[in-house]
Amino acid sequence: MFRFEDPAYLYLLAAVPVLALIRFVLARRQRRRLRRFGDPALLRQLMPGVSRWRPDAKFWLLEAVLALLVVMLARPQMGTKISHEKRTGIETIIAMDISNSMFAEDVEPSRLDRSKMMVENLVDNFTDDKVGLIVFAGDAFVQLPITSDYVSAKMFLSDISPSMIATQGTDVARAIEMATHSFTQQQGIGKAIIVITDGEDHEGGAVEAAEAARKKGMRVYVLGVGSPKGSPIRMPDTGDYIKDNAGNTVMSALNEDMCKQVAEAGGGAYIHVDNNSNAQEQLNSELDKLAKKETSSTIYSDYDEQFQAFGLIALLLLIIETCLLDRKNPLFRNVRLFARRKKAVAMAALLIASTATAMAQSDRQYIRDGNRLFRAGDYAGAEVAYRKAIEKNPRNPQAEFNLGNALLAQKKDSAAITSFEAATKLESNSLRKAQAYHNIGVVCQGHKLYAEAIEAYKAALRLNPKDDTTRYNLELCKRQQRKQQQQQQNKPKEDKDNKQDGQDKNKKDKDNKQQQQKQDPEKMSKENAEQLLNAAVQQEKSTQERMKKAMQQPRSRKLQKNW
Repeated sequence: MFRFEDPAYLYLLAAVPVLALIRFVLARRQRRRLRRFGDPALLRQLMPGVSRWRPDAKFWLLEAVLALLVVMLARPQMGTKISHEKRTGIETIIAMDISNSMFAEDVEPSRLDRSKMMVENLVDNFTDDKVGLIVFAGDAFVQLPITSDYVSAKMFLSDISPSMIATQGTDVARAIEMATHSFTQQQGIGKAIIVITDGEDHEGGAVEAAEAARKKGMRVYVLGVGSPKGSPIRMPDTGDYIKDNAGNTVMSALNEDMCKQVAEAGGGAYIHVDNNSNAQEQLNSELDKLAKKETSSTIYSDYDEQFQAFGLIALLLLIIETCLLDRKNPLFRNVRLFARRKKAVAMAALLIASTATAMAQSDRQYIRDGNRLFRAGDYAGAEVAYRKAIEKNPRNPQAEFNLGNALLAQKKDSAAITSFEAATKLESNSLRKAQAYHNIGVVCQGHKLYAEAIEAYKAALRLNPKDDTTRYNLELCKRQQRKQQQQQQNKPKEDKDNKQDGQDKNKKDKDNKQQQQKQDPEKMSKENAEQLLNAAVQQEKSTQERMKKAMQQPRSRKLQKNW
């Protein structure tokens, strides 16, 4: 393992480009003064020993020496000895609610800040325990895998904010399920899941998730942050209070009943967090009851200094710089490295640069040709141009992305997804990578592959949380997925009912028709028969429309609430 003992000294490397800029300005001013003094050709004849390139070479050698000295000051080290420490403790996964409702200030300074303070104090009390961190709102992800590195835990804790998760809400069940899979595989050790939330569980299923965790030998503790009376939610960036769809100020209240039910189902305890330290003491007391077991941690115990190698390289460069004179050496006058061969070296460098430029520009030229054809509606021609660009440079993410768009315009959806996936692997820009994931989601959603589309939209939002179009598509896709699942469940029953209804209706229509013809055979005309048939069709369509509207009713509150 490589590290710097004093990495703060690396900021001194900023002096390297600053000195290079100063050197460039001074050299340019000196050349301007020489032009004022006399003709450059005449001056070269008057100063035959002056070299144009040697001072530059000496300067860059000194720049390299300076950079190496800075690296030496930072003390580069390499881990050489691995030790396995034995510790006796428990494993704890902390699941912290970072939804917007945690901005409420019924607990000072706010629910979120108070939760961070509690976690920091808890980590300070740990000695031989392991800790992990999960953040959740409408979704959840692991912020810090379980570790014994308490310094990293505090560092990750300080970076937590509600903007990390674009999907708002409070999915406690998702957080508990993720926590159950975040422990080590060691048996017999106490495992605790600490859920810190205000209890506004918009998703449901938290009690069932806590029961499943208890069956696996884990205890679920719930820290309820806030006041049951409720408090408005003020966003710190704007200072405005969150309002609902009707324009009313949202009052976020601690749901103690839900918190107690989850804690009871998880075999742990519910602790109310307010402005005193009782909650911290009660939590420490509850964790002390868990079974502790000896665990092993692999760490680097010894580090060897590696500055000697950098020092030797710096010394070698200083010797070269000293031996390299500013003037041409009379002893090596016939060896003109910087005179006769100057033009040949310059021509070779120019040739190499032009060749590299031509190779670099060739794929860009194909991309420009493809863009022009795409705008003209020639999608097949654009596809050919983009493929030629990829042949020239297989690592060009823009060519892969544009190729996916051209294939998508030609209804070649499977090939388009392949190109978009390649673009996500090559692209370094987060916004362009998010757009590629967005397009993958659109294609999958069009083919009713809602699970794949949802994952693609989530990946896009992680890279670009401000993309409202992707967020809307994600929520719409979730609705369509629920609708599809419900249709699959109701389809066998509906087919059976429709079949029976059709048989009964046909039989009834047949009996009515026979009865009408029997009662008044002279009045039943062709026009009357068509009217009866149209009425029956309209009645059937009305029934189907009512069923469709009933199935489209939203079953989640995620679109209606953003806290």
